[in-house]
Amino acid sequence: MKNEKLKELLEIAVRAGVEAGNAVCEVYNKDFDVEFKDDKSPLTLADKNANKIIESYLDKTGFPVLSEEGRDIPYEERKKWDYFWMVDPLDGTKEFVKRNGEFTVNIAFIHNGTPLLGVVVAPVLKDLYFASGQTGSVKVENISMVDSFLTGLDELIKAGNRLPVDNGEDVFRVVGSKSHMTKETEDYIKELEKDHKNIEIISKGSSLKICMVAEGYADVYPRFAPTMEWDTAAGHAIVKYANGKVLNHETGSPVVYNKENLLNPWFLVSR
Repeated sequence: MKNEKLKELLEIAVRAGVEAGNAVCEVYNKDFDVEFKDDKSPLTLADKNANKIIESYLDKTGFPVLSEEGRDIPYEERKKWDYFWMVDPLDGTKEFVKRNGEFTVNIAFIHNGTPLLGVVVAPVLKDLYFASGQTGSVKVENISMVDSFLTGLDELIKAGNRLPVDNGEDVFRVVGSKSHMTKETEDYIKELEKDHKNIEIISKGSSLKICMVAEGYADVYPRFAPTMEWDTAAGHAIVKYANGKVLNHETGSPVVYNKENLLNPWFLVSR
């Protein structure tokens, strides 16, 4: 796929993510009801509204969309896709319900199992991350959800910071989940403590954990608990183009997408 086409798709994804983030905030700032799916995970009006907005943008690109809210597309159909969008309209719904702001809108464009570009929007924190082979990984801080929607990609790149950044600190940071710390993760951290004198454990919600590794503010994110492909695809692109890795913990190979079973393996994100 030509670079100009990928740049066009990235700009569409940024606009979709930002507008979806704006819609999420509208629900977040009011009283809202929480439903529960069959797997007991929470669902809110914000998930639904964000999903509609994102699909309204992405459907126009002509590429299929695999979203958490539309996960039932048969594998017999999906396996024919060379290119497709993978979307989590609200990653970190538990954090959303807790009102701690640590949730994101995630959009990735996948080619044969590998993320080509990604967009992560943290609407309450007003942070925008985007990445591709052409742009590298960029973070734009203090972004206005409305103004960013009207701003072109080139202007956003100028306004943002290239990732990773050098934090200049002699501390090995491990980032983990606010909601899913497991015994296996705790054991992994104990092993790290044998090799690193100064270790700091950071707890964070949603795909912000992957973005922290991409930024250089964390060194590793071990995930030894269940996640789905749409939880990680966009963040995978952000860390990939910041010279980081998302590796299958068992095989050491990169995590891939659009498998028959959409459950991710245990993985390690590192820089």
